[in-house]
Order: sequence, then C-alpha cells, then structure tokens
Amino acid sequence: QVQLAESGGGLVQTGGSLTLSCVASGRSYTFSRSAMAWFRQSPGKEREFVATISRSGSTTSYADFVKGRFTISRDGARNTVSLQMNDLKPEDTAVYYCAAASRAILAPVRPYTSRDDYDYWGQGTQVTVSS
Repeated sequence: QVQLAESGGGLVQTGGSLTLSCVASGRSYTFSRSAMAWFRQSPGKEREFVATISRSGSTTSYADFVKGRFTISRDGARNTVSLQMNDLKPEDTAVYYCAAASRAILAPVRPYTSRDDYDYWGQGTQVTVSS
C-alpha cells in the first residue's frame, strides 16, 4: 500500500505562485519505481491531467494549459514530487491531486497522462486563485 500526502495549497492572487509537494510512503514501496503526476479537478468538471514525471526524472510532460507556467520535479532522497506553479490564473482554481503509477516502466512509449495509468492517489490540496 502506498500513501500520498499533498501539501502547499492555498489562496493566491492572479499572477502569483505556489509550490505543491507530495510525499510518498508505504511498506516495501520504492519511490524510484513509480512515475508520478499531478491532476486537478474543478467543481462540475472531470479530473484532468496537469503534469507527469518519469521514474528517473529525466522526462516530463505537461498539459497545454500549464506549459511554460508549471514545473514538475522529484526528489528521490525525500520520496517527494513537487509542482511549482507560476503566473497562476483564476481558471487554475481546483483541487490538485498527486498520483503514483507503481507499475511504470523505465522507458514508456508515451508519457503517462491518463488517470487509468495511476493506481495510487492522494487526498488532494485546494488551490484558489483570486482575480
């Protein structure tokens, strides 16, 4: 079993920045074997992909609506994945979820951008951007 704990959400003005963090833990869990991702969900909408990072950290992929503004990274020593969010907009308001794909392979043919790719999820952290 894997536990994912997000933190760092909050209220910020348009144009501001926030950094979300997610710590992964679990008995016999090896962080380096998981691709990691962030998804988000706004009221009345489906959960959508935001960003993903490969097991090694060498490959990242982003949704078009965050390219150039958000950066995903991982720290193997701390079992942590982070999402640096800059130039935030009101439409970025959502609950942000950390996800782990524990069966990810080292060199996938495509980035893991589907919810079905991920088998562990955090509880989410609220991000609110005021206009």
